[in-house]
Parts: sequence; structure tokens; C-alpha cells
Amino acid sequence: MQALRNFLRHPTISIVETCTTLGEINQIHSQLLVNGFVNDPDLVSKFAASIALKHPSNIEYSVQLLDHCHHPTVFALNSLIRVYSKSSTPEKSFRFYKSILESNQKPDNYTFTFLIKSCAQFMVVKDLGLAVHATVLKYGLDHDPHVQSGLINMYAEMGFLGALKDSFFDIHDPDLVTQTAMVVACARLGDTGFARQLFDKMPERDVIAWNAMITGYVHCGEPLKGLKLFYMLEAKGLKANEGSMVSVLSACTRLGALDTGRWAHKYIERKKLKISVTLGSALLDMYAKCGDINMAMEVFWGMKERNVYTWSAAIGGLAMNGYGEKCVELYTRMLHEDVKPNAVTFTSVLKGCSVAGLVEEGCKLFESMIKEYGIERQHEHYGCMVDLYGLSGLLDEALNFIYSMPIRPHAGAWGALLKACKLYNNVEMAELACRKMVELEGKKDGAYVELSNIYADFNKWDGVHDVRDKMKSVRVAKVPGVSVIETHPWP
Repeated sequence: MQALRNFLRHPTISIVETCTTLGEINQIHSQLLVNGFVNDPDLVSKFAASIALKHPSNIEYSVQLLDHCHHPTVFALNSLIRVYSKSSTPEKSFRFYKSILESNQKPDNYTFTFLIKSCAQFMVVKDLGLAVHATVLKYGLDHDPHVQSGLINMYAEMGFLGALKDSFFDIHDPDLVTQTAMVVACARLGDTGFARQLFDKMPERDVIAWNAMITGYVHCGEPLKGLKLFYMLEAKGLKANEGSMVSVLSACTRLGALDTGRWAHKYIERKKLKISVTLGSALLDMYAKCGDINMAMEVFWGMKERNVYTWSAAIGGLAMNGYGEKCVELYTRMLHEDVKPNAVTFTSVLKGCSVAGLVEEGCKLFESMIKEYGIERQHEHYGCMVDLYGLSGLLDEALNFIYSMPIRPHAGAWGALLKACKLYNNVEMAELACRKMVELEGKKDGAYVELSNIYADFNKWDGVHDVRDKMKSVRVAKVPGVSVIETHPWP
């Protein structure tokens, strides 16, 4: 990137790097006008590129300059493509790619490196990325290492696993950075088998690659493998970081492994890792979901910094451990500290209302989502409201709420009603809820099993046999239960 270091050779333009305000940039522009340099397309292009690269917040100024430049250079246009590829409006990059083509200039490897980055950011039109890749092949730039790395990242963001592998196999001798990026991408997309093959073949593996594999195992439902890999990392003398420990705590949460989670907490303290918002939230979540709510709240109150996700995790932890009223109290305190709730917060606090039977409070909170915070209600929120009515014994209100939902009632809402029907021995409404769940879930066994259990509870054995016959006729198999035995990551 020598060009990036040398393009500010003109003394007037070199001052742009030290500017701090738009007014100072205007003064430099005025000097160019006074000295008659505005008709020099190379100089104007450098000036526009300098503003874009050094002051991206004023990129519109660069755009206006190039709009009045008759022959902007590829370097200047690439600079704008680059800045927009990192912005919230990456699609604007393509305007300057079009300018390169219209000026009969040839795009280079940097043009496509930044365009590919824009495609990875701009996910609305995924075919756009494929079209850019085709153009890369047309210009014979598919063997450029920057372009190849960009394609891997782009296909990873798009979730195109097949294209991702094809791009990787096209690289003759992938460097360590590219191999690490590939491990990260495949692990994130769920292909832990292929990711592990690459991981094991890497001549060197930094903590990023290790974390990617550990996280991949945890997210793909293999938390025990993630914990074992963490032990290998530790045994090799590599230094675990925040990302490593967040994944370890997530594995403990999924396994319900409280003792291992406590060991991880002590490990964090022993290694003197900073309890950031992310790591603190992971610790809190682990303790809450493993049943130690007192320790969860101790972690929460001990955190120096909290965000809405931390508050939501604490509220949800109180709810799932049966502290409904404290859950609502914490929500109120969160508002007093000027933390704006999000959709997850409302799911958590509505669950707390269900636990405590706070129907009126729950209804007010449900209404406030749109009226006060403009948060769109999701399936989970409607399910929480059905649960709130149902657990409070208001079965008719729960059913009426389901029928009044502005979206199609989902299995979660009918499942919440079914749970309440079992609690209050309403077999007729339970039958209705089960039928609706069967319609929605097809060949899943849950609704059939629940209905069979309800019939058995009421000694309706004919109903039990009918359900079993129905399961056989539509080829629904009952999934066997599983148990988890806590396993520590150390030998």
C-alpha cells in the first residue's frame, strides 16, 4: 500500500491530514482555487481521496469534489469505495465503481477488495456478491491475495458454505491469516468437522483460531468438545482471553455444569482477566441458568459497567429462578438508571410477571413496548402474555388473547396455553391446544406426547390409544430423553 503513504506529496494537500474541522478543509480548498489547481484532475483526485480517507465523516465533500472533476483517478474512486465499504451505507460503493467503468479506466485489485467488502456488508442483495466475483474472474484478479481473503469473508457473511470452500481451495498456498479466517468462518457456519480438519493441519494456531473452534463446538451443540479443546489450549501454554472464557462459560451454561462454571470463574480471577460487559454478562448468565441466582446477582452488582444486555440477563435470571417480583423491581431500577429496554428485556420481565402472577403489571408492560419504546412485538412476547394469563388461571382470557393476536398464533403460544390447561385440569381446552400444536409442528412428537399424558391423567385410555395410533399413522417417533453428566475440562 505504498501509494497510500505517498499520495499526499503536494504541500497544500498534505495539510489535510492535520485538519480537525470542515472549516479548515474549506480553507485548503480555497487555496487550491486561488492557485489555479482545480483544473488538475490528478491533484483534485488526491485532495478528494485525502478527505475521504482521513476524514470519512466528511465524505460527501469528497463526493462533490469528484463530481466536478472531469477525470478522477482510479485511486481517488477506490478511496471512496473503501470508505463506503466500512460505512453504514456500503451500497454507495457501487456508484464509484460505475464511475471507473464510465471513465474507461480499468478497476484494479483494490477496487474489488473494497467492493467485496461492501457486498459482505450489504446483505440485502446476495446475488450482488456473486456478480462481483464473476467480474473478478473476468479481470483475472482471482489470484490476488487481498481479493481471495475478501471473497472468503464475503461468503462467510452470506452463509454460502459451498462457495466459501471453493474460494478457499482456489488459493494455491493460503497463508496463516487466510487459514485462520477459514476456520473461523466454517466453525461459525456449523461445519465444525471441516473446520477442525483445517485447524489440525495449521502449522501455527493463534488464540483466534482456538477460540473459533471452541465457539463453533459450543454453538453447534457440542459444548463438551469445546471444553476439551479449551483444556488443550491451556495445556499448550497459550494465554486464554475474554473470547475464550465467554465460550467456556457458554459451554457450561448449555451443559448445566455449575461446578465447571465456578472453576472457570476462579480461572478468570486467577488470570486477572478484566470483567468486561461481555464477560460479566456471560458469567451472570451461567450462574443464573445453572441455578445459583445469588452468585449471578453478586456478579451483576459487582460489574463496573453494565449495558441493556447485562440488565436483561439479570432480569431473566431472576424470572427463571422464580423471583418474579424482584425481576420487575430490577426492571424499574434499570429505567431509573436511564437504560432503555429492548425486545429481550421485555421477554425477561414478562416472564417475571408470569412467575409472580402480576397480570395487571404484565399487561401494562406489554402495552408500553410499542407506545413508549417503539419496540415491535415478537412471537416470544405474545407467548409470554398467554403464559401470564394461563398461569394466573385466566384460561378464557388466554384463549381470547391468542385469537386476537395480529400475527398467526405460533406453537409457543398454544404450548403456553397447554401448560396452563394441565395445571388447572381443563382437558377440553388442552385438546384444542394440542390439535393446534399438531397442525403447526407436523411430525414433532411433543404435542402428541403431551396430549397422551393429559388423557392418561384423566384416565381417558381410549384417548391415549387414539393418540398413539395417530402417531404411528403419520410416522411420528417419540424422541428419547437424554441426560447430561457434568464433566470438568481438566483430566
